[in-house]
Amino acid sequence: MNSNAALQHARGSFSVEVKPQTPDNPAAEGSGLSRLSLQKQFQGDLEGTGQGEMLGAGDGKTSGGYVALEKISGTLGGRKGSFVMIHRALMVGGAPTEWTIEVVPESGTDELKGLSGSMKIIIADGKHSYEFTYSL
Repeated sequence: MNSNAALQHARGSFSVEVKPQTPDNPAAEGSGLSRLSLQKQFQGDLEGTGQGEMLGAGDGKTSGGYVALEKISGTLGGRKGSFVMIHRALMVGGAPTEWTIEVVPESGTDELKGLSGSMKIIIADGKHSYEFTYSL
């Protein structure tokens, strides 16, 4: 994160729709990896939509891992623009052991140029919320 800018915090909720995708070439089919599309709607300090692609391995319930890229477009703290997040997670025994979600450097557009930060996702009682620590 930009060490010269004050850290800001955004909180809210989001809904997510995950759809399995069909491999589109022999190498993708041969990998045995799961490919999924993501569609999110954010509410709270971040208002907007997220669209992305995820690759996963494992059973998806108790053990595995995933990586994803997600483009988020909307308003963050009153500033409009878009940015890209990169996700990385590992799960063992049904619980995340590592889960990082960070802004891809230099991906911010318009009023979000220079954005850096990391997001934490909370899943409780079937509902999704986020805590986003960022600087501009």
